[in-house]
Amino acid sequence: MVGEEKMSLRKRLSKSSEDAEEKEERQGDRSEEPLEILSNGRNDLKQLIAKKIQLTAEAEELKPFFMKEVGNHFDDFVTNLIEKSTSLDNGGCSLTSFSVLGENHHRAKDQRARPEHGKIFVIRRSLLDELFEVDHIRTIYHMFIALFILFILSTLVVDYIDEGRLVLDFNLMSYAFGKFPVVIWTWCTMFLCTLSVPYFLFQRWARGYHRSSHPVVYSLLYCFLFVVFQTVVLGFGPPYVVLAYTLPPASRCIIILEQIRLIMKTYSFVRENVPRVLNSAKEKSSTVPIPTVNQYLYFLFAPTLIYRDNYPRTPSVRWGYVAMQFAQFLGCLFYVYYIFKRLCGPLFRNIKEEPFSARVLVLCVFNSILPGVLIQLLIFFAFLHCWLNAFAEMLRFGDRMFYKDWWNSTSYSNYYRTWNVVVHDWLYYYAYKDFLWFFTKKFRSAAMLAVFAVSAVVHEYALALCLNFFYPVLFVLFMFFGMAFNFLVNDSRKRPIWNVLMWASLFTGHGVILCFYSQEWYARQRCPLKNPTFLNYIQPHSWTCRYTS
Repeated sequence: MVGEEKMSLRKRLSKSSEDAEEKEERQGDRSEEPLEILSNGRNDLKQLIAKKIQLTAEAEELKPFFMKEVGNHFDDFVTNLIEKSTSLDNGGCSLTSFSVLGENHHRAKDQRARPEHGKIFVIRRSLLDELFEVDHIRTIYHMFIALFILFILSTLVVDYIDEGRLVLDFNLMSYAFGKFPVVIWTWCTMFLCTLSVPYFLFQRWARGYHRSSHPVVYSLLYCFLFVVFQTVVLGFGPPYVVLAYTLPPASRCIIILEQIRLIMKTYSFVRENVPRVLNSAKEKSSTVPIPTVNQYLYFLFAPTLIYRDNYPRTPSVRWGYVAMQFAQFLGCLFYVYYIFKRLCGPLFRNIKEEPFSARVLVLCVFNSILPGVLIQLLIFFAFLHCWLNAFAEMLRFGDRMFYKDWWNSTSYSNYYRTWNVVVHDWLYYYAYKDFLWFFTKKFRSAAMLAVFAVSAVVHEYALALCLNFFYPVLFVLFMFFGMAFNFLVNDSRKRPIWNVLMWASLFTGHGVILCFYSQEWYARQRCPLKNPTFLNYIQPHSWTCRYTS
C-alpha cells in the first residue's frame, strides 16, 4: 500500500513538473504574440489558477501519507541507532533498555548483559521542547495559560463581590510552605551527610579492599556501615523532623522527596562503583577506580538517578532558558493553588451532614476528576519538564529525556515506562534487572511484582508522611489495579481505542485519589481527636466524621 502511494506520488509530481514546463513554453510563446490578444491571456490565467488549486488539493491529499512515511523512517532510524550503540557498549550483545520487559522469548543467563551494562546517556532535548516548536502544539500550551488567567480573574471577581474589594489572599500557599527555615536546615544536613559519609565509606573500602587478608569480612563491615547510614541518617532522620516540628504538607513533601532522591542516588553511586573495584582487584590492577569528589558532587545535583563518572555535556548554559523554566515552575505552583482555591476547596468544605454512602462517594469522585487531571498535568510539567530541565541546563547536562510520549500510550506497561523515565531507569536497572540476574529468567513475573511492590510502598510512604495520615488508596490502586492493567493491557494493544481507555482510567484514578485523600484531610481538620493514638492515624475519619459547613 505504501509502495503504491509512493509510485502515485512520483507520477503526480512528474506530471505536475511536465505540466509546469509546458506552461512555461506556452507562456514563452505567448510573450511573442501581440499584446492586444487580452482574451486569450485571461483564459490562460484562469487555467493557471485552476491548475494551482488542483495541485494544492493533491498536495494536501498526499501530505498525511508523506508525513506518516517520514515519521516511520525516522522512528526506525533512531531505534536502530540506539540498539547499535547499546550493542557496542555491551560488547556485541544487543540489548535495548526495555527489551527484557517487552520481548517474548527468554535468553539464557550467560547470554544476558551483565547488570553493570546499563543506561547509555546521549545528548538529546526534552520532548516538549521539540513539540513546542510546532505551532499547533504551542497553541495547547497557550490554552493552559489562558485557563490559568481565567482562574485568577474568577478568584478576584468572586472576592470583589463577596468582600467589596480586590483580595489577593495567599493564606493557603503560605500555610502549605510554612516553617520553611526548618526545611532549609534539614535539607542542608541531609545533603552534607550524603556528600561526605557514603563517599568516605566507599573510598576507605576501595583503597583497603585489595590489601585486606579477609576481603569478604572487610566488605561486610563497610556494607553494614553504609546500611546503617541509609537507615538511621537518611531513613529515620527526615521523618523525625517532619513529625517533631509538625510541618505543613508542602514543606513535608520537600523533605520526604529529597530523602527518597538522596537514598536512590547514594545506592546508585555504590552500586555502579563497587563492581569496578572488584574487577580491578580481580585483574590485580595497580590503580583503584575511585571517582573524584567533584564527580560525586555533580551527580548529586544532576537530573538523573544513574551514576556515571562523566555525562554528555552541552557547550554552554542558556541562562534565559533557565529563568524561563523556573518561571514556568512557579507558575505551575500558583496554578495548582488556584485549582485548590476555586475547585477543590468549595467541593470539600461544603460537604453536608450526611452519612458516608455510595452516592456521596460517586459524586465526589466525578467532581474531582477535572481538578485531579489538571493537577496531574501540572505536576508532570512542573517537575519532570521545568525543574529537571532547569538544573540540566545549569549543569550543562546533555541527556534531557526525562520522559517520553506517555500521552500516546495504548498500554499501561508503556505508560509506566514513559511517564517518569528518571525513576523508571533506576527501578529497571537496580530492581528488575538485578533481580533477574540473581534469580534467572524463571522469576520474571516475580521481578515485576517486586518492582510494583517497591514503587507502591514508596509512593504510599511519601503520601502518608506528607498528609500526616495513612490511607492506602494509592497503594491499592497502584498495587492491584495498576499491576493488573499492566498484565492485561500490554504492549500488544495498539489501536487508538486503547489510548482512549487508558486516559479514561487515568482520569478516574486521579479523581478517586483526590476525592478520598481530600475527604480524609478535611475530616481530620474538622473532627480532631484530643488524645490520638497510633490506630487513629491509620483509621479513616471520613467514614465516621460529621461536621457542618
